[in-house]
Amino acid sequence: MLKDQSPGTFIVRDSNSFPGAFGLALKVATPPPHVAGKNIADPSSELVRHFLIEPTSKGVRIKGCSNEPVFGSLSALIYQHSVTPLALPIKLVLPENDLMLKDGSSTAVQSLASPTTQLLTQGAACSLLYLFTMDTESLTGPQAIQRTMTHLLDAKPLPVPTIVHFKVSSQGITLTDNERKLFFRRHYPVLTVSYCGLDPEDRRWNQRSEETGLPISSNRCFGFIARKQASKTDNQCHIFAELEAEQPATAIVNFVTKVMMTSSSSPSSSHSKNNV
Repeated sequence: MLKDQSPGTFIVRDSNSFPGAFGLALKVATPPPHVAGKNIADPSSELVRHFLIEPTSKGVRIKGCSNEPVFGSLSALIYQHSVTPLALPIKLVLPENDLMLKDGSSTAVQSLASPTTQLLTQGAACSLLYLFTMDTESLTGPQAIQRTMTHLLDAKPLPVPTIVHFKVSSQGITLTDNERKLFFRRHYPVLTVSYCGLDPEDRRWNQRSEETGLPISSNRCFGFIARKQASKTDNQCHIFAELEAEQPATAIVNFVTKVMMTSSSSPSSSHSKNNV
């Protein structure tokens, strides 16, 4: 099914040999080094590589690759590898349609690798450090992120970060504070979100040890700007920092931007969602 497809095309299926695991079949541009130059009867078959996605106690990961992190879900693993290949030989290309059999049959190949529209509708979630929110009036874009980050880092004392569950879908962005330290749940409908991006100055949030007070990690920051509740013109900028290495800020920003672009062009986008 993959031999005649373009490089980056892939299929994810249940593994027959390893129950609970998944097989990743991937079309690549060049054959692996151990077969390059050899007289192969069907060279195109060597352009389809196979990988095992194994389950772990914390999620899933590609087996046998030391530089591969654990992802909280299969969709998160697939999406991240469409942004950067990591240990794979090539980036995954998210399909717009299911592959079709090439032998004349009209049977569709039902791939477990969700098309882009299905992935965006289902959404993706991760845990983040919620740091700060500031009113920015009508300001949005990178300038709003930059100004809010400056106010955040100039604050005395610095705010105490709170771990939140950050979910992005075609409906918008939903924050859940499971310990209810600051709030329970906040929802920002996709049509109210005007921008999501990294800090233009790439300033970091230093996580400190509760015992020593010394920095133990330097986490990248990003934010999104959404229209303030009950206002038609004023915005708020919400700032977060990475918490888990397998959920980098760049991937989150890319996914939020893709969701906003897809949903804003869809005629079925909801206009009536309210903040919780």
